[in-house]
Amino acid sequence: MEINSKTVTVNKSATDLCAYLSDAKNFEHIMPENISKFEMIRDNAFVFALSGMPEIALEVKEVEAPYKVTLGAISDKLPFTLVANIDEISDNTSACELVFKGKFNTMMAMMIKGPITKFIATLSTNLTTI
Repeated sequence: MEINSKTVTVNKSATDLCAYLSDAKNFEHIMPENISKFEMIRDNAFVFALSGMPEIALEVKEVEAPYKVTLGAISDKLPFTLVANIDEISDNTSACELVFKGKFNTMMAMMIKGPITKFIATLSTNLTTI
């Protein structure tokens, strides 16, 4: 299953945006309003929960500065990655697209597609405010 956000323009250089997304604690600032938990568990990992959904632990898996940051689920129960693809527009502006990729059975995919699509859209929109 793959879900792509719309590409948004961020008022940060590609280098600055990559550094921002590489720092796991910054994800608290772009989470949806209905977040019920956000806790750092390591320097590069956090656990979060949205109202009505189970807790999810993510860690920064790979950084290809300044164009790509990959986060991945820590648990094998929900195996997925969240990739931020960053394109430089100018010295102070970049474009970012979030890509969610996961391996789920058909039933699970049907259940989570809507909430994940909304979650990815919110993260993407909130990037424009940083």
